[in-house]
Amino acid sequence: MTDSADLYPGFTTHVVSVDGLSFFARVGGTGPALLCLHGYPQSHVCWHRLAPLLANDFTIVAIDMRGYGQSSAPASDGSHTQYSKRTMARDAVGVMRQLGYERFHVMGHDRGARVAYRMALD
Repeated sequence: MTDSADLYPGFTTHVVSVDGLSFFARVGGTGPALLCLHGYPQSHVCWHRLAPLLANDFTIVAIDMRGYGQSSAPASDGSHTQYSKRTMARDAVGVMRQLGYERFHVMGHDRGARVAYRMALD
């Protein structure tokens, strides 16, 4: 089995704490920051073919959203607010701020696109 680090040559690994949860991220490239949000039921690994190409023009930040991959998975209380698009958007903004990015571009696939849309609305 391939280690996901092998799929992201030249990228660094980060574990970022936001609101008491841990979020896994791979960061690489140069240029304006571009946050990559994966779909369901994937992880940051889904961007492994595109991220190295985009890293020529952007600083890529590919994260595992809450409950996916190597990020924290808090238990749901039945209301599902812990996994709402709004909550996940706040997580992503928090990760970017912890990494030093106040302004950034965002792209998402599947569930990640819905989280990105919620982020833009808020």
